[in-house]
Amino acid sequence: MKNQLPTPLRAPQATSERHYWVVVASRDHALHGVAEGIVQANHGQPGPVRRLQPGDGLLLYAPKLVFGQAAPCQCFVALGEVSEGDVFQETVSPDFQPFRRRALYQPVTEAPIQPLLKHLTFIRDKAHWGYRFRFGCFQIPAADFDLIRAALTRGSPA
Repeated sequence: MKNQLPTPLRAPQATSERHYWVVVASRDHALHGVAEGIVQANHGQPGPVRRLQPGDGLLLYAPKLVFGQAAPCQCFVALGEVSEGDVFQETVSPDFQPFRRRALYQPVTEAPIQPLLKHLTFIRDKAHWGYRFRFGCFQIPAADFDLIRAALTRGSPA
């Protein structure tokens, strides 16, 4: 796979504050982004990717296996970091020009969300945990990022 980080992710730079993000996409779309070394959110809207900054941590969460289909996935499927460079717009088709950023990803083993739910502080209402993911791209605390990163890298290739 191209655009992979050496394991583990680089430490944050002392000159800027690092943020941690969850980006929601179907598994097929998320893995396509990993293979291409890019991140986009909310069907290519510019706002979410403009909030991401170089060095920020990324987690890709897939509620579904395939875009537009009902089969659930409910797993974190990728771990990465926002690369240097500006937001750019790509022409995928005449009626779809998504905004993107470059990202570096590391090899992981997909991690189901269910065992993590009771530990994740960004999910306040555990009974309605899926609601938080409806926003498509949102910031999470470093401790939650570390917990999910540990689940993703357990048993992953070094």
